[in-house]
Amino acid sequence: MIYLQPEYNMVILKSEREIEKIRASSQIVAWTLDYLEQFLIAGISTQELNDLADRYMRECGAVPSSLGYNGFPKSICTSINEVIVHGIPGPQKLKDGDIITVDITAYKDGYHGDSARTYMIGQVSKIARKLVRVTKEAMELGIEQAREGNRLGDIGYAIERYVTQEGFHTVRDFTGHGIGRGFHEAPQVLHYGRPGTGLTIKRGMVFTIEPMINVGTHRVKILRDKWTAVTQDGSLAAQFEHTIAITSRGTEILSQLEPR
Repeated sequence: MIYLQPEYNMVILKSEREIEKIRASSQIVAWTLDYLEQFLIAGISTQELNDLADRYMRECGAVPSSLGYNGFPKSICTSINEVIVHGIPGPQKLKDGDIITVDITAYKDGYHGDSARTYMIGQVSKIARKLVRVTKEAMELGIEQAREGNRLGDIGYAIERYVTQEGFHTVRDFTGHGIGRGFHEAPQVLHYGRPGTGLTIKRGMVFTIEPMINVGTHRVKILRDKWTAVTQDGSLAAQFEHTIAITSRGTEILSQLEPR
């Protein structure tokens, strides 16, 4: 989320204590996404969703990482239909048949947690339903490859191969990223690539996997607000994202909802 040329230098391996801090922030994100689901109906504005999420995160003891980040004006990202990522909440109201990606990052006790889901509003088209399913499954295939000893290229290859087989296209302009004390840290995690290439995945790494998948071209256009990224051809886009950690117990999805 909110990828703006971060400084990708040295990968910071996290301790178990740090991973638990990131998990705590990531769980708040998961709770917030679950909380918002009841309000995701035709007629609600994206500003209302923003305000609901902001209030809920603060009640959970976190603050929204996005608000003010490099000048971003809102607490969450709301990306509707052809918007790929970084949609800015405002007066636009959801309509029956829309799909919307809600992307949230929370900051608590010095650490960030990040996740995104694409939701379907009312009766969506057959192609929209397939896109949402394929995007979620692509993320899951990427996570399966995110294990100690594999390479980052294995993640991107698994995602791109599946998405291409399904007739869709993987966005290349935005990537997953390391996360911890920094909103964006090393490494960059591409959602395309070749197996056996890239950094070796090591214990202590914490990063996001967040494929953005388009029905049409993978090419992106940035709107005049300098944030909103849309598909160049106006086709639909979807995104799912999890924050994961490589631990002594294996790969853990920190932003997957856990019992409270």
